[in-house]
Amino acid sequence: MRRTPEVAVRERAELGEGPTWDPATGRLIWVDILSARVHTYDPSTGRRTVMATGQHVGAAKPRAGGGLVTVLRDGVGLYDAEGAFSWLVHDPVTGRRGNDAAVAPDGALWAGTMRYDEATGGGTLSRVAPDGTVSPVLDAVTVSNGTGWSPDGRLMYYIDTPTRRIDVFDVEGERVLNRRPFAAVEEGAGWPDGLTVDADGCVWVAFWDGAAIRRHTPDGRVDRVVDLPVRRPTACAFGGPGLRDLYVSTARTGLDSPHPLSGSLLVLPDAGQGLPGTPFAG
Repeated sequence: MRRTPEVAVRERAELGEGPTWDPATGRLIWVDILSARVHTYDPSTGRRTVMATGQHVGAAKPRAGGGLVTVLRDGVGLYDAEGAFSWLVHDPVTGRRGNDAAVAPDGALWAGTMRYDEATGGGTLSRVAPDGTVSPVLDAVTVSNGTGWSPDGRLMYYIDTPTRRIDVFDVEGERVLNRRPFAAVEEGAGWPDGLTVDADGCVWVAFWDGAAIRRHTPDGRVDRVVDLPVRRPTACAFGGPGLRDLYVSTARTGLDSPHPLSGSLLVLPDAGQGLPGTPFAG
């Protein structure tokens, strides 16, 4: 595997997050949470777009009919293919914002929240159905982050960053059961943040303050470590032709002397084989 990251988009994002491949448009979608921006990047042409959301935006994912579903400060919002906005779920809570999210194989959005002050247990994880029905999943998380599913859809992986664990659940219909540790993170390795699952069922995790991406085999072992020039990678996702390239979002927030590439979107060409994503069905 090629282990040298390249620069896909040179940017100074405060808190770049949530890279997501949109096969319908051939673009990589990612957000800058604290700058309230949704970015897109077309690797075939180099064309970029930037859209202001007006609120801190934790995640943006493609919709089945075009447009985006976004996890904002005050709830879940929809943009149609022409850019018109509407609320799907409007649930403002003082001091809380949306964070990472993922779309399940059935087309539902699994959306996380956290407190701005990162108070213990102040965040949530919820399943948002295409019609806007919200089903609480976890109600006492701190920094809700990486979420992903095994290739057969029978397992869901999840990270509440301060626990220093990647957890796994069994999937039963629209519910998840039997939460248990999948892998623990040793002191000094950084904090587990966003994740993606590849076609072999391996779980790739970005390590905030760890300057690395790790790949865990389906039994939880670390079998690959990709060192990065930036201290705060936040999440990763496969995209590009054949879903072979691993894109990595990064952050510069809170760093006194950030690396020149901190806040940029990086890419590891031909890193592995990704899984096709599912657009939000709403």
